[in-house]
Amino acid sequence: MTPASAQRANQRALVDVATELDAVANMTAGELAEKYREVFGEPTRSRNKAYLQKKLSWRIQELAEGGLSPRAVERIEELAVFAPARWRPLIGKPRPEPQSNESKRDPRLPEPGTVVCREWAGEDHQVIVREDDFEYAGRRYATLSRVAREITGTNWNGYLFFRLQKRSRTRSTPEATDA
Repeated sequence: MTPASAQRANQRALVDVATELDAVANMTAGELAEKYREVFGEPTRSRNKAYLQKKLSWRIQELAEGGLSPRAVERIEELAVFAPARWRPLIGKPRPEPQSNESKRDPRLPEPGTVVCREWAGEDHQVIVREDDFEYAGRRYATLSRVAREITGTNWNGYLFFRLQKRSRTRSTPEATDA
């Protein structure tokens, strides 16, 4: 390849990079997320448009023109020792394995089939704990908070209402003292 043809190829590549960068600047957050997956080979956790634009622009230019020089990488590694800990990547610590869906059950809940009782306004209320929901008065509810609202007519934390969880701090109310 002659020097002139190499120069023309470089100019064409720069035009392509400029076109891609213009396209990135005009993309929506969803389109940027798709482009991120295409360029990096993995999904992004971010939906921040400005961040994705910067990250993609850098990577597109890096792929077209090459990354940092070995000397620059070496210097960065030297300086990284002095960087705040939150800027440094975790080395040697594997990411925790994702938990299976079976462990999604809240540990505060009693076993399925248990009957949870609560007296309210002079009446005893009984709720049957099921595998995925709760049964009260012949109806099913997704959460204990919904059951508590049905009973009281106001919003309650279901675990607190049914006394499955103690308050983290003591309150000076009659209800807190009788528990």
